[in-house]
Amino acid sequence: MRPARQGREQRTTKETSITVDIDLDGSGKSQIDTPIPFLSHMLDQIARHGVFDLTVSAQGDVEIDGHHTTEDVGIVLGRAVANALGDKANIARYGWATLPMDEARATCTIDLSGRQFLVWEVPMPKAKIGTWDTELAEVFFEAFARGAACNLHVVLHAGQNLHHITEICFKAFAKALRAATALDPRAQGVPSTKGSL
Repeated sequence: MRPARQGREQRTTKETSITVDIDLDGSGKSQIDTPIPFLSHMLDQIARHGVFDLTVSAQGDVEIDGHHTTEDVGIVLGRAVANALGDKANIARYGWATLPMDEARATCTIDLSGRQFLVWEVPMPKAKIGTWDTELAEVFFEAFARGAACNLHVVLHAGQNLHHITEICFKAFAKALRAATALDPRAQGVPSTKGSL
């Protein structure tokens, strides 16, 4: 029987208190509790379209703004994914997805390499979606790349509506992450000539 690929991580600072549980082989169930409704909506997209079981409990100093909470959720989610992957044996390692949402289209590519790097080619004006600043999308993905120690590239090809642009980036991320974390039945051990990731 295959061992469970589940990760749990917590982070508590003077600014935030975050707990994340993830099951990489889940069914898309989510239980999301953050003080930022749009961030909660995006995290639900990750669970649903990545087919991960995801629980997020977050508290933060949103009376200041949403930056600390968004960043720390990204860090902790990334660490939970890394925890669930263990030594990364038999995973696909790479994942990519290009998805449309009405007029918007984005591509996300991921390498679970053990090296953190974000390329964010998603031009958006500084604005708000609900109470959430659009610039926090980049903050979230940079924090995830740091927490998971992965290469993460997000590129926008088309789009006008800021909600659509942001949401399709999260959906493409979910699909790419699902592909990268998938077990490859033909893979032998860790997918690297170095012998470790």
